[in-house]
Amino acid sequence: MFRVSLFIRLLFTLCLLAATFNHLRAAVDHGLLWDYGYGVDTPLASRAFWGSLSFFDPLAALLLWLRPRWGLLLTLAIIVLDVVHNSFYVAAHGQWLETFYLSQVGFGLAVLVLLPLAWRGLALPDR
Repeated sequence: MFRVSLFIRLLFTLCLLAATFNHLRAAVDHGLLWDYGYGVDTPLASRAFWGSLSFFDPLAALLLWLRPRWGLLLTLAIIVLDVVHNSFYVAAHGQWLETFYLSQVGFGLAVLVLLPLAWRGLALPDR
C-alpha cells in the first residue's frame, strides 16, 4: 500500500506542477491578477484566486512529500475550489467541453477517488 501512495502522490505532484507552469506562464505574460480572458469585469477576488494558485499549487506539490497528509488535504482543497470557482465562468460562457475545464474536472475526480488510497498507504503519521 505504501507504493500505491507513492505513485498517487507522484501523479498528483506532476499534475500540480503542470498547473503551476500554466499559472506562472499566465502571470509572466499577463500579470498575477490576469482575468484569464473573461474581461475587465472579472472580480478582483477571482483574479486573485487564479493568481494565488501560482503559489498554492507548488506548495501542495512540495507538501505531498514533506508532509503528505497536509499535501493531500491542500491538493483536495485546491482542486475542489478551482472546479467550483471555474464552473461559474464555464457555465456563463458555455465552455463545458473546453480542455482546460475537462482536465480540471478529471484531476478533481482522480483526487476524490485516489486520495483515500494515498492516505491509507502513508507509513507514518506526519510529525
